[in-house]
Amino acid sequence: MKMLINVPETVVADALRGMAAAHPELTVDVENRVIVRRDAPVSGKVALVSGGGSGHEPLHGGFVGPGMLAAACPGEVFTSPVPDQMVRAATAVDSGAGVLFVVKNYTGDVLNFDMAAELAEDEGIRVAKVLVNDDVAVTDSLYTAGRRGTGATLFVEKIAGAAAEEGRPLEQVEAIARRVNDSSRSFGVALSAVTTPAKGSPTFDLPAGELELGIGIHGEPGRERRPMMTSGEIAEAAVDAVVTDLGPRNPVLVLVNGMGATPLLELYGFNAEVQRVLGERGVAVARTLVGNYVTSLDMAGASVSLCEIDEELLGLWDAPVRTPGLRWGM
Repeated sequence: MKMLINVPETVVADALRGMAAAHPELTVDVENRVIVRRDAPVSGKVALVSGGGSGHEPLHGGFVGPGMLAAACPGEVFTSPVPDQMVRAATAVDSGAGVLFVVKNYTGDVLNFDMAAELAEDEGIRVAKVLVNDDVAVTDSLYTAGRRGTGATLFVEKIAGAAAEEGRPLEQVEAIARRVNDSSRSFGVALSAVTTPAKGSPTFDLPAGELELGIGIHGEPGRERRPMMTSGEIAEAAVDAVVTDLGPRNPVLVLVNGMGATPLLELYGFNAEVQRVLGERGVAVARTLVGNYVTSLDMAGASVSLCEIDEELLGLWDAPVRTPGLRWGM
């Protein structure tokens, strides 16, 4: 497998150096693996901090900036960052209003963020946490107890980030983040296996002509393997899984997310099918976002995330945001 890298051991550091060069509005600490908005700490505002294994870009470093995260902690590829990174990030962005940790439900992330919260509180930083567990495909997986955290992480970071930008107190920002997570569900499909830099070859066997329904963002197994389906058939399987679990009565935000290797041409075609199925199921759509936002290195495939919203959450979604990976209204 050909990869545009130097050596596997420096992939994350090289990417961070490149990010620093492209985005002077961020402070990128390559050695300590922390990405911070350059104007942090912002006086009087709650700071959102997230992180996770690298390989899911733009999540999370690409979502650092006004209207979303104050800082992000990138781990090694598909490996949780360590508590020291999280404490360093919290210290860099805390203005005294408190810090909200946004944590995807993977065992390493949960343990390390819990430890970091205790260490940060020992240093006098108020910390709240929200766990993102939106994946309806499986209840337990190779990496989790309970549901995995996937595409809804973007909903949580954007909407809670907007609440923090308005100057809302930590308790309110935390409550909004939890409400968004509770109102969100996701389902992913893999058309090809993922290749990590360290392995240099696919991490699992997915024969030609087959796909995996309900795949995780690290290449974890899903619900079942089937012969290749049309875009419309995949949309029906994904949307039905999400809608059956969520049961939305109000309009929804839609995220049609690429896993890294699927062209936008195909993603927009897939979105057309997702919108068709939602219409047939009587689900009203408020906003739609299409693109690669929560990826899995070079995996071909897509995921569908829905978030049931009200006027308050929609207003926070529409609020201005300026990050490398998501920006509007500024």
